[in-house]
Amino acid sequence: MVIILPFSAEPNSGVPIYRQLVSQIAAIAAGGQLVAGDFLPSVRTVAEALAINPMTVSKAYSQLEADGVVERVRGKGMRVCATLQGSLAARKATLRPEAEQVAKRARQLDLTDAETIAVVKAALREVSLPTQSDRPRGRT
Repeated sequence: MVIILPFSAEPNSGVPIYRQLVSQIAAIAAGGQLVAGDFLPSVRTVAEALAINPMTVSKAYSQLEADGVVERVRGKGMRVCATLQGSLAARKATLRPEAEQVAKRARQLDLTDAETIAVVKAALREVSLPTQSDRPRGRT
């Protein structure tokens, strides 16, 4: 069985993998792809799917719990909390630091605005999140 995860790990990014997971899961929850009551995939499932150490996933899940994004449900796993979905303005504000990094790198590479936007649009087309029916439900 292939598990489709709505997040990924980039070992060469310079950002610790657990922080990548925390950031991505929090953003996906704020954006509504994970809704209150959804359960995250098990630590083992994520570790195997992303080929990373289970302790890294566990650390990310613990951080998400400390941040109030998820809550631990005994015997079931980590459940997305009810108070997460953000407004469009809040979601844009969350994206802003990454957008500024892209803009800075584009200037360093002497890319025009149009060239930079073309790169971002291409990346958006290549990145896909699971559809509603693909989202994890319950413990996997």
